[in-house]
Amino acid sequence: MAESETKRADTVRCTIDGREVVVRKGTTILHAAERVGIKVPHYCYHRGIPSRPAMCRMCLVEVAGVPKLQPACVTAAQDGQEIHTESEKALLMRRGVLEFYLLNHPLDCPVCDQAGECKLQDYVFAEGRKHGRSHEPKRVFGRDDFGGDVLFYGDRCVMCTRCVRFMNEIAQDSRLCVVERGDRSIIDTFFEDGLEGSPWAGNIVDICPVGALVSKDFLHKQRAWDLDHIPSICPNCSQGCNIQLHVRDNAVQRLRPRPNLEVNAYWMCDYGRQRYEWMNRGDRIEAPACRTDGRLQAMAWEDVVGRVTDALRGASGVEIVALASPFHGNEDLGALAALVAAAGGGRLLYRSERSEDEVVCPGFPKLARRQELASNGRGAELLGFQRLGDDRGRGGLEDVANHDGVLIVLGEELRDADAFFGARAKLFVHASPYRSGAAENAHFVLPVTTFAEQEGTFTNIQSRVQRFWPGLTPPGMARPAWQVLGAIGAALAGEKAPATAAEAFSRLGRRAPEFDGLAYETIGTTGALVREPVGFAGINRSL
Repeated sequence: MAESETKRADTVRCTIDGREVVVRKGTTILHAAERVGIKVPHYCYHRGIPSRPAMCRMCLVEVAGVPKLQPACVTAAQDGQEIHTESEKALLMRRGVLEFYLLNHPLDCPVCDQAGECKLQDYVFAEGRKHGRSHEPKRVFGRDDFGGDVLFYGDRCVMCTRCVRFMNEIAQDSRLCVVERGDRSIIDTFFEDGLEGSPWAGNIVDICPVGALVSKDFLHKQRAWDLDHIPSICPNCSQGCNIQLHVRDNAVQRLRPRPNLEVNAYWMCDYGRQRYEWMNRGDRIEAPACRTDGRLQAMAWEDVVGRVTDALRGASGVEIVALASPFHGNEDLGALAALVAAAGGGRLLYRSERSEDEVVCPGFPKLARRQELASNGRGAELLGFQRLGDDRGRGGLEDVANHDGVLIVLGEELRDADAFFGARAKLFVHASPYRSGAAENAHFVLPVTTFAEQEGTFTNIQSRVQRFWPGLTPPGMARPAWQVLGAIGAALAGEKAPATAAEAFSRLGRRAPEFDGLAYETIGTTGALVREPVGFAGINRSL
């Protein structure tokens, strides 16, 4: 059979609301409709959850020649079918289903956290009855604390069971169930065993289509329509989950997972989800400073960059030690490595906190909260940085703290260092977003941005390079480290400084051939694997 004939035999052709669509055999009507831009309303179905109970009855569509309406989420499209999602029968059925959902649903949209993101709100506005017909008082189920970060409002629940099925099938931690029957059905935890300690429970808030499950951390905090959604990467472990920063008033309000089937599917762990407040810290370095007459004095960037360059030239032949934080992107670390090379070479070091073990998601084993609790340890290693400290990422600063040559620190707060860190250095350059005691000993202090304030990339445990975008406005005169260190390194090397993050990324191949052939265009929004890393020939791409 010819290849073209094989392809035709593996597909079906049908029409949906008058639009012809060709899809693979086995494709559901719901997915086939999406191919031509038609969104079929649904609650219980979710792409990331294997089971499809077809119980919400919102996705019923009319198929010509079939007497009963069919659930689009489980019914496969057939060759020659004529499907209607907006027929009179389908609309009448959805209107009736919505009316039943509203029988006990409270009219509390003005105070509900889900307002603006609520599928019930959207569907009723689009297709529901203008006025209710019930004269009976609404049944009150009340609020329940499920433990962890999750509150449950039973009055709002539409019994889609997404939360129960997620905990059973993805987290594989059966702590939720449906109790009672009929109109008394309610979601509950098993006895006194709540969601405390579950590493994945926050995802049930994300997938709840109404306001039944809400986050305690986000409760009454912001309105959904006021939030800007910035695509980014979770910085809190080496998994590199794709996320969105939800931002308002120049502060990160919450983190939400962003779909990427190669990394985190539709999920993220609660460890990463709950660690975002450090991005909003106020103890920032806002202006570059140079030590003059024993005191740090603020100066313009042009003056400070020139003075640092001259100081590094004057320290020619002196050993250089550079200590970097793996919370900085590849571009920042690459600029630091290039600067050290242009200044004569030296030791490149990094530290990151490590947990005792990693926590794997049973229903999607590619996803885990990894041992390395920083985002770019792999990138640092590919660029020539060596890990410092013990198995938990602690200590190891003794030699660095007493180094009497040139010391350059990027992003390390050095909280476990004593007040004399860097005091013996002939030249101490401290580039960091935050103030610290060690910076008081520096000859130069350079304010740099966090990942949330700049464009760049991280390299995760799979050696997948992934992009992030700026969501916050940096304070004062803070600039990306690749720009600051890149300008100093370029001046030492007698070349042009990188003008953009993409240009800074393109120079990484000089330090690490694994980055050759990659560009921001090829990385896109879902990332791209580096070439087979030197020294990592046996890497397991399925981790």
